[in-house]
Amino acid sequence: MWLFVLFIAVPLIEIALFIQVGGAIGLWATLAIVVITALIGTNMMRAQGAAAMRDIKGSFNDMRDPSEPLAHGAMILFSGALLLTPGFFTDTVGFLLLIPAFRRAAFQSLKSRIKVQTFETHTTYQSRPTPRDPDVIEGEFREVDQTNKGDNTPSGWTRH
Repeated sequence: MWLFVLFIAVPLIEIALFIQVGGAIGLWATLAIVVITALIGTNMMRAQGAAAMRDIKGSFNDMRDPSEPLAHGAMILFSGALLLTPGFFTDTVGFLLLIPAFRRAAFQSLKSRIKVQTFETHTTYQSRPTPRDPDVIEGEFREVDQTNKGDNTPSGWTRH
């Protein structure tokens, strides 16, 4: 239901703001503001998106919880969509989402409403696992069907 209200309310708000701003400063100035905010917002989004990608990669490399950097990246992506949508209300929300302090506050608000499950691992990665018992040799096997019962050579092998 709230999504339906959002799809009705946002265009109505945008139309009302276009009428008010256009009546106050004129058509061409209003259109120029819409285009300029889209260009500025796109450049800001590109820079902050690159920083968010570095934070996401860093959290994965350091084995930290990536939920906050991922949420920041999603909010930056959403802000880009809002900034490319013509309108004053969507531009305002888009620019707010580009402010890191606002994103942190939004993340904390969402985090308090959503149950996030985390897990930790305490293993270290090694190139070769060490066996627990030095007398145990680990390996793989497969059963081979022997066609010649008197010959101990598995099928598919030849004796030289």
